Amino acid sequence: MNVLFLCTGNSCRSILAEATFNALAPAGMRAMSAGSQPAGYVHPRSLALLAREGIATEGVHSKSWNDLPHTPDLVVTVCASAAGETCPVYLGKVSRTHWGVADPARATGSDAEIDAAFEHAYRVLRARIEAFLALPGELAQRDPVAFQAEVDRIGTLLP
Repeated sequence: MNVLFLCTGNSCRSILAEATFNALAPAGMRAMSAGSQPAGYVHPRSLALLAREGIATEGVHSKSWNDLPHTPDLVVTVCASAAGETCPVYLGKVSRTHWGVADPARATGSDAEIDAAFEHAYRVLRARIEAFLALPGELAQRDPVAFQAEVDRIGTLLP
């Protein structure tokens, strides 16, 4: 299964999700990330947080949804802007869900407060990814409606 984490800028949340998913996922599952209007860089605090967590970031970069290496089986939007956008036609009738997370790149305050915003976004995404990976492996094929309901429910875990 190929999962696409989609955000407008593809510099923070979708990058955190892609790297975390790939670190935790079993063989046969792979995540990508992209943006509808990519920033062109990965936020340094995202890279630093992933390094602290021991998650590899080699090859992770901000990219457009027009540059995907594979067609996803599931698109997970992680920001409200991307959730409201129409996916490119070439994605076809791919399953979609929204796991909205506040944008840590917009956090203000002290370095500690900004780091806390990145940490919170990471923890929420990781909890949701772990819940997704705990779903029965055959559920998507056996009962697509139940699978979609579970994937949507996961998006409500943690504010």
